[in-house]
Amino acid sequence: MINKIAPSVEAALSGIADGSTVLIGGFGTAGIPNELIEGLITQGARDLTVVNNNAGNGDSGLAALLKSGRVRKIICSFPRQADSHVFDALYRSGQIELELVPQGNLAERIRAAGAGVGAFFTPTGYGTELALNADKTPKETRVINGRPYVLEYPIFGDVALIKAECGDRWGNLTYRKAARNFGPIMATAAKRTVASVFELAELGQMNPEHIVTAGIHVSAVVHIARVATQAGGYKAAA
Repeated sequence: MINKIAPSVEAALSGIADGSTVLIGGFGTAGIPNELIEGLITQGARDLTVVNNNAGNGDSGLAALLKSGRVRKIICSFPRQADSHVFDALYRSGQIELELVPQGNLAERIRAAGAGVGAFFTPTGYGTELALNADKTPKETRVINGRPYVLEYPIFGDVALIKAECGDRWGNLTYRKAARNFGPIMATAAKRTVASVFELAELGQMNPEHIVTAGIHVSAVVHIARVATQAGGYKAAA
């Protein structure tokens, strides 16, 4: 019987190796799997490459992972915000590498990994420093229909940590509004995907037409209790 529901965050994250590339869902603070990130800090894997839209907010979540010293490199689109002081300090002191990727390119590079696309040409970044490799050599370019393009390659993950709204024991997932963001494409681009969910559904309870991420892409589901806030919203239980 297929049952992908993990008994704990610790169990779901066991075996993540040093040097892994970790895709972490979220756009700013929307859809960030904070409980899974905290579990990764406890799990202890080091020398990680992290892929996220941002480079952490404040001192919690992704910022806490960076602060723990476990991340060697981050690939993201928006590394600097008003409260990205953890990343800023690490980068200025040379303690972390940054690969800056325009947001559309970031999404497409992740999607390409899951779709089996070997590489793709994009106009974004042409003629800028983003059209250079890490060693400052130029990336391959081509003129197509009179417009210049840059060749970009997929971003594959060893593991993806994502946050969903609801899941079942087969690993099928639905999301809540904008919290979906990078979750679906990251689930397809990683060898192993761990999803935290607020709700667990029985098999057949989820409308097949509403399922966004099919269970075939999900390795483990972790149920996170949700509690109401004074503002009338919801958050994960402490």
